[in-house]
Parts: sequence; structure tokens; C-alpha cells
Amino acid sequence: MALEAARTLLIEDGPQAVTLKAVSARIGKTHANLLHHFGSAAGLQAELARHIGDRVTAGIAKAVARARAGEADPREIVDRTFDAFDKEGAGALAAWMILSGNRDALNPILQSIHDLVDQLGQGHEDRPVHEVTLSLVLAALGDSLLGAPMAEALGLPREKARELAREQLLRAAGVAKPA
Repeated sequence: MALEAARTLLIEDGPQAVTLKAVSARIGKTHANLLHHFGSAAGLQAELARHIGDRVTAGIAKAVARARAGEADPREIVDRTFDAFDKEGAGALAAWMILSGNRDALNPILQSIHDLVDQLGQGHEDRPVHEVTLSLVLAALGDSLLGAPMAEALGLPREKARELAREQLLRAAGVAKPA
């Protein structure tokens, strides 16, 4: 309950709004109750990062399986990744944690991504799964923080970064040739 309230605050008001006081007010618990459970605001934020990471990577794993089976376009993988950083708030949370010096709180989300990449790489050792994941995650993070104004400044459609990421996935899968 607390993590869903924290996620809602993150999406609605940004990472600075994810405090023990705000979350406890949302769920009708005391600040002390959440402090006992999470240890600190940093503990709450780390657990929120883990929660988002696990939730998002599960969805991405399903999208990858569907794309590999020919049941979905790789754009679904791109959209889920970009949406995780944008609409789910993971980009703002990650940037805020890094800029506030709370880098260790990112470990749960990084571990979720690492576990997913290891899973996706099994049986596909001939594909650059790690490299494509790095590129996709960094593109999604950058897009969540600066995508709209950058696309506008360059006179490009807002979806251009997602289109480029899809093309990269297709090239890595051997479906499309390099441009």
C-alpha cells in the first residue's frame, strides 16, 4: 500500500514529493509506522525503486517473449521501457537519487535490469543483449528528462527517439540492416 502511494506521489508530484510524511498521509498511517518499516526516507525511495524495477522488468520480459515469438512488434519493448522512465517516474526518481547523492538507492532497479538481461540473454548469446539494453535504458532515461524539449528544438516529432530505439532493436535482432 505504501509503495503504491509513493509511486502515485512520484508520478503526480515528482520525486521530491516521496517523503515518509506524504506517503503516511496518503495511506492513513503514522510517520513513525513507515519509519519503522522502511528505516528512512532513503529506505522508502530504495524500496520504491525496487518496486518499479520489478514491475517494469516483468512487463518488458513479457514484451520481449512476445516479440521473439513474432506476436508483437519490438516497438512494444521500446514503449514499455520508455514509459517506465517517463510515465512510471523511474527517470525522475533515478535522476533525483543521483543528484541528491543517494546512488545506492538505485541498486534495486539496476539489479532488476541486470536480472532481466541475464534472463533474456539465455539462449541468445549471439545477440548483443547487454549492449542493446544499455542503449535502450540510457535513451529512455534521457528521453524522460529532456526528450520533449529536445525534439521540439530539433524540429523532430516527439516519438523520434522511440522510433530510433525500435530501429536499433530490429538491427540487433538481424531483422533490419544498418542505416
